[in-house]
Amino acid sequence: MNDKKKKPQKLRARLPRGFVDRNAADIRAIDEMTAKIREVYERYGFDPVETPLFEYTDALGKFLPDSDRPNEGVFSLQDDDEQWMSARYDLTAPLARHVAENFNDIQLPYRTYRAGYVFRNEKPGPGRFRQFMQFDADTVGAAGVQADAEMCMMMADTMEALGIARGDYVIRVNNRKVLDGVLEAIGLGGDENANARLNVLRAIDKLDKFGPEGVKLLLGPGRKDESGDFTKGAGLNEEQIAKVIFFIGITDYAESATDLAALVAGTSKGAEGVEELNLIGSLVTSAGYDSGRIKIDPSVVRGLEYYTGPVFEAELQFAVTNEKGEKVVFGSVGGGGRYDGLVSRFMGQPVPATGFSIGVSRLMTALKNLGKLGMEEVIAPVVVCVMDRDTESLGKYQQFTQQLRHAGIRAEMYQGNKKNFGDQLKYADRRGSPLAIIQGGDERAQGVVQIKDLIEGKRLSGEIEDNTAWREARVAQVSVPEGELVAKVREMLAEQAEDRVRAAQD
Repeated sequence: MNDKKKKPQKLRARLPRGFVDRNAADIRAIDEMTAKIREVYERYGFDPVETPLFEYTDALGKFLPDSDRPNEGVFSLQDDDEQWMSARYDLTAPLARHVAENFNDIQLPYRTYRAGYVFRNEKPGPGRFRQFMQFDADTVGAAGVQADAEMCMMMADTMEALGIARGDYVIRVNNRKVLDGVLEAIGLGGDENANARLNVLRAIDKLDKFGPEGVKLLLGPGRKDESGDFTKGAGLNEEQIAKVIFFIGITDYAESATDLAALVAGTSKGAEGVEELNLIGSLVTSAGYDSGRIKIDPSVVRGLEYYTGPVFEAELQFAVTNEKGEKVVFGSVGGGGRYDGLVSRFMGQPVPATGFSIGVSRLMTALKNLGKLGMEEVIAPVVVCVMDRDTESLGKYQQFTQQLRHAGIRAEMYQGNKKNFGDQLKYADRRGSPLAIIQGGDERAQGVVQIKDLIEGKRLSGEIEDNTAWREARVAQVSVPEGELVAKVREMLAEQAEDRVRAAQD
């Protein structure tokens, strides 16, 4: 019998599928971007609120605990009282619960914003993650479409605050009531046609991908793609298809508004939707937002079962190179609309609401393509080297480090175990540190410190060929009294900054 203990298995480090780690550059880019978004939202009078990552599953709306484990689309777990909880899949459903639960304590209209991660229990793929960040703004308790118009204007201002020029973005606006009016006009009104309406809306939503001819096929018998896969169509007749294609083909709303009004005349919601679109158009125009920034566009389809009135989408117009090397228009980076039924589920009374959600990760990718993110310099910390490890010396090094920090300069005292001074400089070099602070026993006795310019030293090391020349090139290292440390570090960092500016101009 072998009594020898088995060697424990080494745990394999692996990232769950559909999730990503974020590095310092990405975190700083998101912080930079969300700060600019937050400034616009605050300027519009919105206040922050935060809801938890988990909600009771039935509060999320479309995901109800109708099976042993309600994990269709969401990540769920069972609490110790056997109630199902799920990670939030957006920021709107939790807001609806928050408003309903605190309805007597909040001031209506309730104008709020929040940023946070949401989770989707879906199959991951290229650019499709199970965890991603959204940044939302909502107005609850305002029934008039002026609240929707304000959302569109705020989104336009947000795009420009992020450095996206006019002409490179557009906020497109439609109204679910107009869509419903068109569907009723072609004979698809009533509860019995709910599935047929859904199929038509899904076909319309493919306009950007397949074009009018592809949508025609999806509205009719169906469409076969290049691989031979067949998608069954909505089964409309030619007259019905013609009316839908006219509707989504409107490019100049002002020119087509009369024909659109005639198309939905006599329908229960269509005329009301057209009137609301006209009012939004008038409001944004009066405020100085032309159709190049906010455009009425009947092809916009959002939230097939979610929105009840105006819907809007922020779309970027410039082209980027995709993973195949093809130039493609970037497209949507956010959207929203009116969702008057969501809060009402908890209240038993009508509670109007409208909101907008920005896809932070997607927008960050767009801004990187434009060179609008990561432009702010992040200087690595000054490294205070540890030459001696007695208590008095360590106290001195820590004192230097704190003096620099209190002066607003990033600094760290070397915390590694290696006593080799060269290893400390290698560490500072790998960190990209601009300066190293050095004080051995001789310097301490004289009350001075050495400041080594690591940037200049690296440059000189590429130009100097022998030790004699290196010893003569002392501009890369200076000695100053301890009391002048902070001032000299500031001076040397400023000189490095000027060098970077000059280099960028050359």
